[in-house]
Amino acid sequence: MKQDFYTYPAIFYYDPDGISVEFPDLPGCLTCADSTEEAFRRAREAMGLHLCGMEEDGEAIPAPTPFQKLHPEAGGIVTMVDVYMPLIRSRVKNVSVKKTLTIPAWLNAAAEAAHVNFSQVLQEGLKARLGLQ
Repeated sequence: MKQDFYTYPAIFYYDPDGISVEFPDLPGCLTCADSTEEAFRRAREAMGLHLCGMEEDGEAIPAPTPFQKLHPEAGGIVTMVDVYMPLIRSRVKNVSVKKTLTIPAWLNAAAEAAHVNFSQVLQEGLKARLGLQ
């Protein structure tokens, strides 16, 4: 079942060349940054996108490991990162896709003269045709 919020422990490693972040419960979910603030933003984004992908693939979402059971390598700092999934899911579903289409030259000229937004008109037309709001 999809949840609105997920909270997982993350390990932040501070090195001279930046901060790397890993999630012990989410193999392959990694990010890096130059500042702590940026590291938290990127950690939320990486975790949200990773979990969104797992949801879409029908994978089981693991339970987070209790904070006190984690033992990072030297220099690693364990912190909790949370993410609000409805925002992530919305961003993923609203990714734009480029389409190439052909229309008569006279129609193109008339539409350009009227300052028509082709993308908007196509979206409105598709929604109407498909009965979507």
